[in-house]
Amino acid sequence: MQRLKNHSGKIGTVAVVIFFSFIAYNLYLAPVEGFEEKFVYLLKEYGYVILFAWSILEGEMGLIMGGLLCHTGDMWVPMAIFIAGLGGFVGDQIYFYIGRYNKEYIHRNLKGQRRKFALAHLLLKKYGWPIIFVQRYMYGMRTIIPISIGLTRYSAKMFAFINLISAWCWAALTIIPAWYFGKEILTVLEWAKAHWYLALPFALIFGGGILYYFHTATKRVGEKVVRNEIKE
Repeated sequence: MQRLKNHSGKIGTVAVVIFFSFIAYNLYLAPVEGFEEKFVYLLKEYGYVILFAWSILEGEMGLIMGGLLCHTGDMWVPMAIFIAGLGGFVGDQIYFYIGRYNKEYIHRNLKGQRRKFALAHLLLKKYGWPIIFVQRYMYGMRTIIPISIGLTRYSAKMFAFINLISAWCWAALTIIPAWYFGKEILTVLEWAKAHWYLALPFALIFGGGILYYFHTATKRVGEKVVRNEIKE
């Protein structure tokens, strides 16, 4: 068990490689023509497996996909939330144990992230366990915070408990709206497919705007915490 923990980062990398190899192999063997048809077939055939692995990589797009498959009847909402939450939980546990048992590697190879690690420590010190609950929504800090907490003496059991509840909430908050508004989302996707030349620039601007907003919001929170820490 100790060896597994010490090589958690490598194990995570191997798992990602195996997952994408599985996807590529089954896309090739799918008994339909065209990449889009093959991908849709794969989602329907291995939906829960893909959702679990996608959630480990912490992608909201995977949760939206799960919600749409629930809307079309290819998945069951409670099971999709349960599986996606477990995936998100496993992903953050991997990052946590990378920090807990690979400290020399972190200090040696992630020097460029020192500012974010320092901010993560300050956030944990100031806000305590709630920062574990909300870190999934802090873009730019989503992997740094679990690793950073792993570097501290924070209870592994407490982190795992909060992380699991947080992951199921995260899954539900995305999958349920995607399932409920599935018809409207699919209509928009069909329009985007037919008018990709208009949809692509809009998607880039919209997605970039969201990322910029969360980045600046996270930065403001960090600067506020640092200022308060200096005053204290």
